[in-house]
Amino acid sequence: MRAIGLMSGTSFDGVDVALVETDGERITSFGPTGYRPYHAAERAVLARALGEAVGMTDRDARPGAVAEAEEIVTGAHAAAVNAFAADNAIDLAGVDVVGFHGQTVLHRPEDRLTVQIGDGAALARTLGRPVVYDFRAADVAAGGQGAPLAPTIHPVLVGGLGLPRPLAVLNLGGVGNVTFIGEDGELIAFDTGPANALMDDRLSRETGQAFDEDGRIAATGRPDDAALGALMAHPYFSRRPPKSLDRNAFDATVTDALPLADALATLAAFTAASVAAAAAHLPAKPALWIVAGGGARNPTLLTMLRERLGAKVKTADEIGLAADAIEAQAFAVLAVRKPQGPAFDLSGNDRGAASDDRRSAGAALTQTPRVLRSPCMEFQLVLRRGNGSPGSAGPQPFPLERRCGSRPSCNSAGLQLVRRIPQKSRLSDSFARSGGRR
Repeated sequence: MRAIGLMSGTSFDGVDVALVETDGERITSFGPTGYRPYHAAERAVLARALGEAVGMTDRDARPGAVAEAEEIVTGAHAAAVNAFAADNAIDLAGVDVVGFHGQTVLHRPEDRLTVQIGDGAALARTLGRPVVYDFRAADVAAGGQGAPLAPTIHPVLVGGLGLPRPLAVLNLGGVGNVTFIGEDGELIAFDTGPANALMDDRLSRETGQAFDEDGRIAATGRPDDAALGALMAHPYFSRRPPKSLDRNAFDATVTDALPLADALATLAAFTAASVAAAAAHLPAKPALWIVAGGGARNPTLLTMLRERLGAKVKTADEIGLAADAIEAQAFAVLAVRKPQGPAFDLSGNDRGAASDDRRSAGAALTQTPRVLRSPCMEFQLVLRRGNGSPGSAGPQPFPLERRCGSRPSCNSAGLQLVRRIPQKSRLSDSFARSGGRR
């Protein structure tokens, strides 16, 4: 199937677009990629929405600026797709599905709450194509982390590149996340800590610039050891996976009194130090770290990562992947996987995986163009010891199983997946009517 994936990350910089050919399990062809930046006025509204979302308890509420931001996000994504299609001579009628992540404004899995704004039905009407959206909500409602999701395709992306194992794929957007791929295919993924968000916020407040291009300002500064120590005292870093983060989980006011260059250098060092802390939760030292996302464009940050990790660090571009498009490509794959069968979550979560009554928190609109509110990330990683018993603690391998009856099966990447059929799911009914697997 031809699928377009859309991603607007917590850095609030813009919309990434990617076209792939995929069956939901593997990518058979990579198409072009694109980008539509948010304008300064749009970013200002998104920032206000982020602040107003803090008090939300109902994920469907749209208080104040959140409603305005949702209109902006939906419109920007529609504009991004139409421009992308025009620039690359793509007939949207030939696109089978669009995966629409939306814009996260709140992520509190400990409260079983995550909020991604963006009107999937409106986007489908505008584009005239099927849209799959709201990927995270039901997993979080069922006690999962709902993040990170992009690691679902990391083994597929790197599988044929002859890269050493163990391997780590590090995505540095607004928040950082890591995917560990072991020598025998074992897989662990979780959020590492801040990435670009704190740096971008400080720069925007002081200069109006969206980001520190090439890390040039940070390169002229000096990290403040006392401030860095205070930042690294956050309890998140000592917690073992599964774990994920809200964009505003960290308070950087300890750097407010520092000159801009020193503040950016300190916050870059904070990102690097948090990745090193995450590495301590991995079962083995990666032979290679592949960096994607906006952080891959920051040589100052990359240098700090190499120093902290004591390992080879390469950007995704250096190994032949698209550093800016990996997450958009992931949501294209997940969009195909949704209509054809369940998706899975690589958060490392072991809660709720064995529950028999987990249900879809979403609904399906079956009119044309079809809109699927993604039912949940029904593949839950089960944390196991070497003997395979679930529920063990610590940074152990996280095999994923698909149980069709009592028989596990594996996909081409060697991931074991657990297929869970939610009870009373309108989506499963609609899939059955359409002949799709569920």
